[in-house]
Amino acid sequence: MDEMELLKETAILVGVEEQNDDHFDYELEELKNLAAAVGVEVVGTVMQKLERRHSTSYIGKGKIDEVRLFADETGANLIIFNDELSPSQLRNLERDLEVKIIDRTMLILDIFARRARTHEARMQVELAELQYTLPRLVGLRASLGRQGGGTGGGFQNKGAGETKLELDRRKIEEQISKLRKELEAMKQQRDIQRKQRSKSGTPVVSIVGYTNAGKSTLMNQILANAEGDKAKTVFEKDMLFATLDTSVRKVAISDRKPFILTDTVGFVSKLPHHLVKAFRSTLEEAREADLLLHVVDVSNSEYRHMIEVTNETLQDVGVENVPVLYVYNKADQAEDIRYPRIQDDQIWLSAKTGEGLPELLELIEQKVYEHYVTCKMLIPFDRGDLVAYLNDNTHVKTTVYEEDGTIVTAEMAERDRKKFEEFIVSH
Repeated sequence: MDEMELLKETAILVGVEEQNDDHFDYELEELKNLAAAVGVEVVGTVMQKLERRHSTSYIGKGKIDEVRLFADETGANLIIFNDELSPSQLRNLERDLEVKIIDRTMLILDIFARRARTHEARMQVELAELQYTLPRLVGLRASLGRQGGGTGGGFQNKGAGETKLELDRRKIEEQISKLRKELEAMKQQRDIQRKQRSKSGTPVVSIVGYTNAGKSTLMNQILANAEGDKAKTVFEKDMLFATLDTSVRKVAISDRKPFILTDTVGFVSKLPHHLVKAFRSTLEEAREADLLLHVVDVSNSEYRHMIEVTNETLQDVGVENVPVLYVYNKADQAEDIRYPRIQDDQIWLSAKTGEGLPELLELIEQKVYEHYVTCKMLIPFDRGDLVAYLNDNTHVKTTVYEEDGTIVTAEMAERDRKKFEEFIVSH
């Protein structure tokens, strides 16, 4: 879907409420916000309660007639379905409704395509779009196959549309293969960078959470308090999926120990499977982290559902056994919430105003450095390489030059302590 197509469009939302779906109303509201994110005005909603969605048409025949009539009355030129439609559902609905149809997945893919800034993010979105399109080509081109065949050029037994379909399919498969190779090369590059960061011994903190929970705002607040380059802030805006490109920043705050901070793409309910897969390598930043900051918009009444969705998506990409700090953000916009406040692995704060930030930084430091030890070491003068390593990779507290070498007192990870065992004079 290109941008021009979606401009000035008016839409009807269609959703099926299945049994035991406690979040249906919220998901429809979210669908409306997703539509607004691409400039589509929603003029009405049609809902149907069913035990399960119709396998061939998503909604019942009576509802299809109702949607068609409603589209005629309102002049809506787009119908947006709340779930991903199968190729056959899409084909049947296009035939019966005779109005342009998109599903939740197409809408999210379109938003991602508009928001992607870096080359890698754009390739990831394109890969997801192509994988979504491939099985649906027949539905999107059903009318072409019915065109009559020509006479020359070996096409006499096939409709022109059918041949076009085969060409399209081959082109798409070739492009998918090309994108996969390029993304794999980028993934390997990221793996190398990650290994280098891991070797440095500086702990990695990764920000995760639902879209628009305030992850970028929080990251920028932390960076604003860091020493060094203040210009390295990340893009933030009050809109869905403002950030698709992960950022990695080293954070050194005076009198606090340094850590590396990374952010990730925001999640949303029913995030398309192809999209999760395409962004998998980016999301792996979180898998290798020493600590996750799970940012939650506590002012939203559905925040518990958002936590569940985020946790499920993280599990899908294999993020497990990483310690988590729950950061309940936007506490200033929530009713009856006392903040800044800490309780176990949870903190209530406002990233926008900065209230609760010093407490969060203290909590991060406690968590990522809890298995660190302070050692006093005597390093021989001919081992300047070891002193350089300690300065680069540990938190050096004091350095004193004595007759028989350099006395360094440093706080370090257990793995570094083992490396320096023979030089330790006291713990």
